[in-house]
Amino acid sequence: MQRSLEGQIALVTGASSGIGAGVAQSLADAGAKVAINYHSHAEPAEKLAAEITANGGDAFAVAADVSDEHETDAMFDAVVKRYGTVDIVVANSGLQKDARFTELTLDDWRRVIDTNLTGQFLTAQRAVREFQRRGPRPVSKALGKIICMSSVHEIIPWAGHVNYASSKGGIQMMMKSLAQEVAPLRIRVNSIAPGAIRTPINKDAWDTQEALDRLLTLVPYGRVGEVEDIGRAAVWLASDDSDYVIGTTLCVDGGMTLYPGFADNG
Repeated sequence: MQRSLEGQIALVTGASSGIGAGVAQSLADAGAKVAINYHSHAEPAEKLAAEITANGGDAFAVAADVSDEHETDAMFDAVVKRYGTVDIVVANSGLQKDARFTELTLDDWRRVIDTNLTGQFLTAQRAVREFQRRGPRPVSKALGKIICMSSVHEIIPWAGHVNYASSKGGIQMMMKSLAQEVAPLRIRVNSIAPGAIRTPINKDAWDTQEALDRLLTLVPYGRVGEVEDIGRAAVWLASDDSDYVIGTTLCVDGGMTLYPGFADNG
């Protein structure tokens, strides 16, 4: 991979596994120093940081519950203490607590909204403050870059997942409103909306041939996405190659948002 992020500092939340880990690895491969946030299990994040470092990069693990303002502040303070600042922030932390609507508890509604939406708000808010505090750096045309990790379910309704889909729809409008507000400061804010990505959290959807065949009816391109697909998109959005891209959701979904169910019913 081209080292388009040489000299830059990145923070990826929820980066101990899955998409977050793939994004952290891709940013490191592109030359960025990377802070790998985790919520409660340090070992996977520390292992990834050690692997990046062993391969000539620079990374460290940092704990925080991003739905907590004080923990989010402490996370940024740790990154600034180690690296001096941050140039790229990927707000990736997210979770699912699925239930039919009539069975969805208020606790599970709040937990998903708190992590997926409020967590991105707190992360992005602290990022903007840090970009403004330290001013321009020669490593980037932009003052700073924020990438919100959304989902195709900011567009596609998802019965049985009302809390999750609501959080992602909220991310879409938060990202666009924030992008509009801070673009004059030369801060770029965008989103990535992954489709079906092969991660441990959705193993049941691709682990058997029957499940995979069912999943692929929703993906016109005919394959499940890999975390590297999202990682490459994040590198591009974080680099000067996308310097004129602001307030955009990049769907990385194999065509899932094309509503393939209508392909033979036009």
